[in-house]
Amino acid sequence: MTDPADMIIPLHREMRGENLTRHAQTRALAMVLEKRPAGAEESRRSFGQALTADTLLSKPVAGEFEERIEALENCVKELEGQK
Repeated sequence: MTDPADMIIPLHREMRGENLTRHAQTRALAMVLEKRPAGAEESRRSFGQALTADTLLSKPVAGEFEERIEALENCVKELEGQK
């Protein structure tokens, strides 16, 4: 049987090889995790822009709707005045 002192260097080399593999996996995972917040931020910005666009579009539509209602009310008042 080999002396434990003779096993230290080979074991150390084996552990270093395993650590290099693990470090590569850890780096890959870290890169994936770094990309996720950027994607979430992009989605939040897009959602905010959609809300702003909806508000901007609803103002002219609501204004046009109010004008139509007012015109119809005027027509009803005229018809009521003719009776």
